[in-house]
Amino acid sequence: MIERPVRIFVVEDNEWYNKLLVYTLSLNPDYEVKSFFNARDFLDHLGESPDIVTLDYRLPDLSGLEVLKRIRQENNEVQVILISEQDDIDLVVTLLKMGAYDYITKSDDIKERLLNTVQNLTRDLSLKKEITTLRKEVQKKYSFRQVILGDSPGIRNVHDLINKAAETNITVIISGETGTGKELVAKAIHYNSKRKDKPFVAVNVPAIPSELIESELFGHEKGAFTGASFRRIGRFEEADGGTLFLDEIGEMEQNLQTKLLRVLQEKEIVRIGSNKPVKTDCRIITATNRNLKEEVKKGRFREDLYYRLLGLPIELPPLRERATDILILSRYFMENFCRENNLPLKRLSPEAQKKLMNYSFPGNIRELKSLIELAVTLSVKEEIEASDFAIDPEEPLSILSNTDLTMREYEMKILKATLRKCNNDINLAAKKLDIGVSTIYRMLKQEKDTKK
Repeated sequence: MIERPVRIFVVEDNEWYNKLLVYTLSLNPDYEVKSFFNARDFLDHLGESPDIVTLDYRLPDLSGLEVLKRIRQENNEVQVILISEQDDIDLVVTLLKMGAYDYITKSDDIKERLLNTVQNLTRDLSLKKEITTLRKEVQKKYSFRQVILGDSPGIRNVHDLINKAAETNITVIISGETGTGKELVAKAIHYNSKRKDKPFVAVNVPAIPSELIESELFGHEKGAFTGASFRRIGRFEEADGGTLFLDEIGEMEQNLQTKLLRVLQEKEIVRIGSNKPVKTDCRIITATNRNLKEEVKKGRFREDLYYRLLGLPIELPPLRERATDILILSRYFMENFCRENNLPLKRLSPEAQKKLMNYSFPGNIRELKSLIELAVTLSVKEEIEASDFAIDPEEPLSILSNTDLTMREYEMKILKATLRKCNNDINLAAKKLDIGVSTIYRMLKQEKDTKK
């Protein structure tokens, strides 16, 4: 049930019916019922924001149709149940199209029908309020200055760009190394934009097998291929009205790049197994840890798709270029971890702070978060010492000085270092790196295949 009583206004000119409806509804202590005998008196009190109105179709001063129009003009949230002596199908259809929730005829079972309808409406109101509350919490959670933490010049610039992106529907491409928080930026843009009440749908492109990615994005019809036992809508349709976030877009195969380009140009998709186009309206935000310009030059990424996606570019600086933010982020992760695990709040010793500030963080924010949580877990004192951080300051510097390494090789070194810290516990490593267990197995298999 919703927290306050459900406010119901009964509008009925027949005194006997008015009393019957009021009595029937008042039996439920969760309903607050008020009655009116004419339309004008009711409309004078519409500002009191009732949740539900039972409305007699034939009133002495205005018709139910006119009153319904006025209700819709002044408060579209009010749910209206029309009550009439007539059983006119055409009239019912007209009123339902105008937004009436139900139409009940004055018959022997009116009490049961009315109570059932109001009970259904009450459940809907409770669910609607819960959804509204959750949306507000999500929007508060993704207030970008609270999510994208830091005060370095690079992060202040990112804040400005997020603000600009949220004001329009411009396509956004977010670039940055693994672990810099690209999906957080995408969510911050969505939940601060006009599309915030619609879905945010994230797709990790390389995580989906190549033979399934087209169906995942565009959907399929029943019988379109072996195993397609029912119609499935794709992520584009799922994100209709909202935002579709395509993570690691640089990993997309070229044949799918061509299809994606057409969807972006035509603003419509065609499900696999169908010839019927379906209009789609979703904002596209993409992310990549690759240099897409270089990928275009090498012929691995379509140039026309690159410029179609470019829109507003947002580049996330690596943590090693945000030295002033390291301690801000460290305190944030430490406070969150202590609170979530009911641990006493800890602090960093000066030596621990110095050690973090001198570390280059090849795994960026994701690595910092893992290091802080592990240090809090291992520390036996209120103050975290430098020795509580399982990092070798020399190792990342030597890695970064090797300019011949590819991004995949960097990622593999981070993965192996994390596995060592976690005693080769893949589940724990996946949790620390905030990636899927299957991703770790895939990366290890790819390395093994490469060495063959």
